[in-house]
Amino acid sequence: MGRILFFVFLAVPILEIGIFIAMGQAIGLWPTLAGVVVTALIGSYVIKIQGLSLIREIQQLMGAGVLPARQIGDGLMLAIAGALLLTPGYFTDLCGFLLLVPSIRNQIYSLLKSRMTVSAGFNDFTGSGTVDRDKDQNEDNVVDLDENNWR
Repeated sequence: MGRILFFVFLAVPILEIGIFIAMGQAIGLWPTLAGVVVTALIGSYVIKIQGLSLIREIQQLMGAGVLPARQIGDGLMLAIAGALLLTPGYFTDLCGFLLLVPSIRNQIYSLLKSRMTVSAGFNDFTGSGTVDRDKDQNEDNVVDLDENNWR
């Protein structure tokens, strides 16, 4: 995994520099730089719209008592898309815009879903994983602290 990350952090900037040079020669410096700014602005706007819609969907599902695992995955991919779109460069912008396409996110989610397990659980403050509901609640919730322990 470390080698893959090393390659990505080495290859992406080199690729971006090559694209900047080619774009600059083809259309000029200022249009090349303006293109980076415009893609960042458009991407930010699209992420805002999709993000707000996603937040509403998550709230509705949680209100219904359903774990919104898929929507959390979409939210993570939207956050990554936002970071890629705000990073100067055309290759990172392309990757960010691809993550904004729902069908591509569906494919990525399906691939990741086959390799992960999402579960919900409850642990009490002792970490034992069980709570005895028959005990007196006041007795369980009291913690005595010395004067030096609560600052």
